[in-house]
Amino acid sequence: MLSAEQINAYRRDGFTVHEDLLPAEEVADLLGHVASICAGNTFANHDADRLEMEPDQPPNGTRVRRLYEPCTYYPRFTELSISSALLDCVEQLLGPNILFHYSKLNMKPAEIGSVVEWHQDLAYYPLTNRDSLAVLFYLDDTDSDNGCLRVIPGRQNAELLTHAADPFFQGRITEPLDDSAAVDVSGRAGTAIFMHCMTPHASAVNRSQRPRRTLILSFRAADAYPIYIGDATHASESKVQLVRGEPQRSARITMREFPVPVYKGGAAKSLYDLQERSREGELA
Repeated sequence: MLSAEQINAYRRDGFTVHEDLLPAEEVADLLGHVASICAGNTFANHDADRLEMEPDQPPNGTRVRRLYEPCTYYPRFTELSISSALLDCVEQLLGPNILFHYSKLNMKPAEIGSVVEWHQDLAYYPLTNRDSLAVLFYLDDTDSDNGCLRVIPGRQNAELLTHAADPFFQGRITEPLDDSAAVDVSGRAGTAIFMHCMTPHASAVNRSQRPRRTLILSFRAADAYPIYIGDATHASESKVQLVRGEPQRSARITMREFPVPVYKGGAAKSLYDLQERSREGELA
């Protein structure tokens, strides 16, 4: 469970940290499953439906950048996504009726792990309200050297920052951003970070000799319904399931308006790819 202080931090700052939510033996077990999933995949020959490889490596390179939807495809991760220890915390922040939204595991291999530029999660999947969050589990000891999460506290209740270069969605914040108040969120393996869907966040390249594997699970209130944006909605909703409480038959609408992302060439599967295409000017 989260303490009153942790809940207050989430409401105030847009994130809160729960150290050691995963015990060491559970972290080790999850990492064993990660190794098994990644085994045998190379840059030239890998299951592109379930994982993404780091670019700029030889055909026989084995550096994985991301696992897609581990909590859907692999039972051990599914167990975590519906565990009472986790959902009890999520309920404290979102209420009793909870939908699991999606999951991913960002690998950030040593000396390379791709950069993630500033963005807000809700920009990717507009909902009728803002009761949505991500839980980030550090599976390695994580700090600024190996690319820990960076956030701008207290920005979650403001309007969405611009993520477009008219008319196309860029997958990153495109307006001038004052990140002078940004903080690094370090933590030991087993630490969980609960982050509001409107909190601006980023992470740097992994400059260290250590990996920075982070499991990310997204949840939302059951009355937070998707705003339809075509193929992107179908993709983001395909893994959604009720994990606690009751279905809600009315959408709770708390915003008068919200920007709808317009994807050039169709919805992007990878945040990394979308941001890279944006940097290279391909989304103009």
